[in-house]
Amino acid sequence: MRSLLFLWILMTFSACKAPYLPIPSYYKVNFSKQPKNIILLIGDGMSIAQISAALYSSKKPFHLEQFPVIGLHKTHSSSDLVTDSAAAATAFAAGKKTYNNAIGVDIDSLPLYTILEEARDRNLATGLVTTVPITHATPAAFAAHQHNRVLSEEIALDLSNSGVDLMIGGGQKYFERRNDDRNLLQEMQAKGYRTESYFYKNLDKIPIGTEDKLLYLTADDSPIGVEQGRDYLPFASLFATHFLERRSDEGFFLMLESGQIDWGGHANDGKRVVSEVLDFNKVIGNVLRYAATNKETLVIVTADHETGGLALNPKTKMGKPQMVFNSNGHTAQLTPVFAYGPQSQLFNGIYDNTMIYHKMREAFGWE
Repeated sequence: MRSLLFLWILMTFSACKAPYLPIPSYYKVNFSKQPKNIILLIGDGMSIAQISAALYSSKKPFHLEQFPVIGLHKTHSSSDLVTDSAAAATAFAAGKKTYNNAIGVDIDSLPLYTILEEARDRNLATGLVTTVPITHATPAAFAAHQHNRVLSEEIALDLSNSGVDLMIGGGQKYFERRNDDRNLLQEMQAKGYRTESYFYKNLDKIPIGTEDKLLYLTADDSPIGVEQGRDYLPFASLFATHFLERRSDEGFFLMLESGQIDWGGHANDGKRVVSEVLDFNKVIGNVLRYAATNKETLVIVTADHETGGLALNPKTKMGKPQMVFNSNGHTAQLTPVFAYGPQSQLFNGIYDNTMIYHKMREAFGWE
């Protein structure tokens, strides 16, 4: 069973390896249908300027251009007009404004019930995939509850107890070389997880059975960037969808983050921003093609906030955007939301980031 599942995933990946195939024309969105699956794609730090820079740098069609529904969300946290990733991800995950640095807790630091946890409790399969440590703010907010995002070891412990079926990201040291001397990888193995490391085995070499949960750690701390050779996210997007659909007949919830777009913004490194968004664009294409053939999947693409105050100046040319940053931090810009699939019409308009949570629950029919 293990090798058969892996072979099916690998064959699917090979067939879809070309990253810019259009969505099949035969797929007509049934807006009135409730999705069985929701895939939430988050480009950390990615707003209109980052998308524009990558789109104008790309020699091939940009997958975000294929979305029929586009909205905007207001990113502010409870403590500041300029949010951080922790408060923003908590808003997506639990539908409540909270203070900057909060992970899955409210303004009083009390735990919030997240959409991933509700999906798990309703017997849906669940997944978290990222290009940063799995303990970072965005993935953590969906399955951990801590008063401060810097508590990486505490977040790792929460994740180890969360029951999430699939987790892919960096941060191995927070699970096995801890101040409390616990080895969470061994503890998770006792709970039915396969725990694998990028250092020893590539994702496409792991023989996964349908009975296994998986924690796949891509770095001891932070994964490298696309420009340094990181290439696992597009494959991981395919792996995750096919892994999760076999975990439960009830459907699945997957949050997948391209986390290093934000790091390029903080560094005011336009080349890095573009390379990370283009990598994310491949992921978006993979997920759209999956939704087109599956026909029961709602795809949402958004960002937690904008990073860097990026603008394209008047000397910009097609293929060579001239990028100018006016900050090395986050900004309060409205952030786009793209939606595709059943119930995608819910994501039209301008609304608070907390509404993404409520709209996802409404799409699932949980209201």
